[in-house]
Amino acid sequence: MEKIDLSVHLAGVTLKNPVVMASGTFGFGREFGQFYDLSELGGICVKGLTLHPREGNPPPRIAETPMGILNSVGLQNPGVDGFIAHELPWLREHDVKIIANISGNTPEEYGVMCEKLSQAGVDMIEVNISCPNVKAGGLQYGVVPEMAAQVTEEAKGHSDVPVMVKLSPNVTDITAIARAVAEAGADALSLINTIRGMRIDVRTRRPVLKMNTGGLSGPAVLPVAVRMVWEVAQAVDLPILGMGGVSKGEDAAQLMLAGASAVAVGTACFADPYAPLKVRDGLKKIAAEQGLACVSELTGGVRPW
Repeated sequence: MEKIDLSVHLAGVTLKNPVVMASGTFGFGREFGQFYDLSELGGICVKGLTLHPREGNPPPRIAETPMGILNSVGLQNPGVDGFIAHELPWLREHDVKIIANISGNTPEEYGVMCEKLSQAGVDMIEVNISCPNVKAGGLQYGVVPEMAAQVTEEAKGHSDVPVMVKLSPNVTDITAIARAVAEAGADALSLINTIRGMRIDVRTRRPVLKMNTGGLSGPAVLPVAVRMVWEVAQAVDLPILGMGGVSKGEDAAQLMLAGASAVAVGTACFADPYAPLKVRDGLKKIAAEQGLACVSELTGGVRPW
């Protein structure tokens, strides 16, 4: 195969390849590090962090669905200080960009976490305004443009590293939120987060998740993700980390053609820990077949009818 430049740029951060691990599906990388060197990846979005440790929601909190899973884990995590003390030093031993994902109940909490994390030396911060699995915080910020902008401004005001805002698909018009956070100073956008869904056990007549509803991810959401990335790319001039149902190179190429600069792999890792490497190699193969010198040439290359 011809030599293809796999490097891409995301809000001023250079990734050695376009494949990033999506937050929440990769933990802090320790388990997957038993399968391959994490330096093979372009970046890792670590498990979502909150200001204080969280135990998450009661089980059952993960359930299979056709072509995906529902989850209502509820942001179980050691808290931002625990991450900085115990996880970040180990992650820094690998040649991979570290993106810290944060969720807060108030704009002030986002600001405090951004200050701590940027001083600790992460490469980028992903501000989660769209998590549908907790009763407070996330969801309301992600569906109201003014509140999304407020959180973005607070994060930017306390961060020395690029701030990427993660958008919720659970809205009528995702471009309205994208424009609001772009105007508030976001350096990049990531989308999409999970789509709110529900399953019911017809025998017990109870929801299969303890919290009743959860976030749908996996191959079933890919067409929604491609559509939303394309819409947002037309609406704002910001780099995009595209995600949602990526399990092979063609999936990632679709998101990049729609306008994404890089892609994140999530749910696919539960079935195959090597999925991100296969996505990377698949992208390289597609670029070679199309005679491209750089995989970044895919970005925005869709040709609408």
